[in-house]
Amino acid sequence: MDIVEILQSAWAMRALLAGSLVGITCGLLGCFIVLRNMSLIGDALSHSILPGVVLAYVLVGQNLLGVFIGSLAAGIVTVVLMTWFQQNAKTKNDAVIGIVFTAMFSIGVMGISYLSHTPGFHLDLKDFLFGNILGIQDSDLQLTVLISVVVILGLVFLFRPLFITTFQPTIAFTQGIRVKSVHYALMILLSIVVVSALQTVGVILVVAMLITPASTALLLSDRLHRVLVLSGLIGLVSAVLGLLLSIYAQTTPGPAMAVMATLIYVLAVFFAPRKGLIKRWQRQRRQKLKVDLEDILKESFKLQEAGELGLKTLITKISIPAPRLKKLLGYLNRRNQIILTPDLSLTPEGISRAQALVRAHRLWETYLVNQIGLTEDQIHDEAEYQEHHSPDDLLDEIDAKLGYPSIDPHGSPIPPKKG
Repeated sequence: MDIVEILQSAWAMRALLAGSLVGITCGLLGCFIVLRNMSLIGDALSHSILPGVVLAYVLVGQNLLGVFIGSLAAGIVTVVLMTWFQQNAKTKNDAVIGIVFTAMFSIGVMGISYLSHTPGFHLDLKDFLFGNILGIQDSDLQLTVLISVVVILGLVFLFRPLFITTFQPTIAFTQGIRVKSVHYALMILLSIVVVSALQTVGVILVVAMLITPASTALLLSDRLHRVLVLSGLIGLVSAVLGLLLSIYAQTTPGPAMAVMATLIYVLAVFFAPRKGLIKRWQRQRRQKLKVDLEDILKESFKLQEAGELGLKTLITKISIPAPRLKKLLGYLNRRNQIILTPDLSLTPEGISRAQALVRAHRLWETYLVNQIGLTEDQIHDEAEYQEHHSPDDLLDEIDAKLGYPSIDPHGSPIPPKKG
């Protein structure tokens, strides 16, 4: 039976739909979890609901609604305990989270171990930890759909207070928004999402579906609306591709979903349009090229003023390897800023650009001495950096603030601005 025929099976369609819904809801909610630096709390909640599951099995047996209520209650108890300890005990916040969730998880494991000797009781810890999406029944799917609708509607309803309390909690407080209430509402939604992910990826891997798609989306965009859409979409794609991979490779679906989410994250780390490593390397490479070209122009201008400009002299004066220097001189020649024959000389355009660089450097040196109070031997490196990165309007503002000086602290003339 090929994968297309498998996907036409009722159990596969249920698994695909449930995985898709969990991927979307985890991706959406995960954005606020990551932005609020609450990733560890998500991990804690995913482990802490085990006592609620055990208690529900004891009281009502294998009743889906009972397990849901028990798990949600355990999640709320965990949040209340963590918040109380963080506010009243002299213990660091991350330590409190670790203490509470390990205690709750241990209680749950002990409960399962004790009840495993009870006749007729069966709760597979492996399915709880890693999920069993292929065993989802219609009732499980209906609950997953209901949870997804509740979470999405909750995020829509709470979007504005969540947005403000995430980025500006102080302003939110002054506007009358109950910051703690919003926090608890988010924790309740998080508990609900964790419960919905029990059957799909399990409590161990639900953190991956909460954190990884959101982290990926934040690499791709800085706008919250776009981040939410991207995170939900990445969660959906991770769930679908992970399920397909598990069916094809005959492996466990939950870990496969987490792996796919991680692979998408790694791709974003390298290829994100603005924050990716490749784009960052390209920006650094362009910046280094710009700095080297400007250093060549500036040094050539100084040497030409002294009547000493030549290739051999320039090589000794500038810290650029000779092969690269010759290559860059050819580049400047093509830009009509340097003439290479019979020896080096700056064109009028090259002189104009070099004067602008010298002006920027000497203005910054003057500013650092007159306004900041540095000494003359402390200013060169900072001025060297700023001359390559300061826009013209900033230089004009500095020039005006200094009273349009004509001499820098070293006694060298400051070229006037062209025009």
